[in-house]
Amino acid sequence: MKGLLRNNFYATLSNVKAFSFVMLLLGVFVVAMDNKIPSLIIGYMLLGMIGFSLNSTASLRKESSTKWNKYKLTTPAKRTSIVQSYFLSLLLWLAIGILFAAGGVTLSILLHGFPFDRNTDVFMLFVVGVAISLFMGAIFFPLFYLGGEERNEVFLVVSLLGGIGIVMGLSTFINTLFPSPMNTRQIVISGILILVCALLVFALSCPLTAFVYLKKEY
Repeated sequence: MKGLLRNNFYATLSNVKAFSFVMLLLGVFVVAMDNKIPSLIIGYMLLGMIGFSLNSTASLRKESSTKWNKYKLTTPAKRTSIVQSYFLSLLLWLAIGILFAAGGVTLSILLHGFPFDRNTDVFMLFVVGVAISLFMGAIFFPLFYLGGEERNEVFLVVSLLGGIGIVMGLSTFINTLFPSPMNTRQIVISGILILVCALLVFALSCPLTAFVYLKKEY
């Protein structure tokens, strides 16, 4: 598993370096700007979490173009382990995205004060970013092996839109369960529910993807 994770890391590294450089430049701009326009912070946080996760899934295309995905099948690595390594790699890069988002919003608040209306707004931004990333991965990986590597770009778009749609749908449904406006406790509960749903779907997607991969012939 360590070798697979290392391989995934290096496969993603070149894209992540470029994306990290962009995030650093954007972070300097967002932190330097007055946060009376919180949309800048919101965009930066979501871009960091979703962007790093997207880079992780996009790396599978590189493996296909170099035929490394077929070569791996001749190694002792099991297909189930290969699939698990992709899911773990996404979690790793999502964690990096969370660090970028946390660093940006923390520095902005320290320099300019708290820009949001509620204390729970930052928490919910992290919930949305993490949930979209997890749902996106849960949709993308089985589609990738089911539909073929040549449709990688289409599946990335579909999975991203699907992740956004699911989070919006869950948010709408949860809002119907609580009276409006929700208090702090209810907002935190709704965020936890969204995260639990995202983690559950992500966890279930792993064995599903492994099953699809096991049935796939090259």
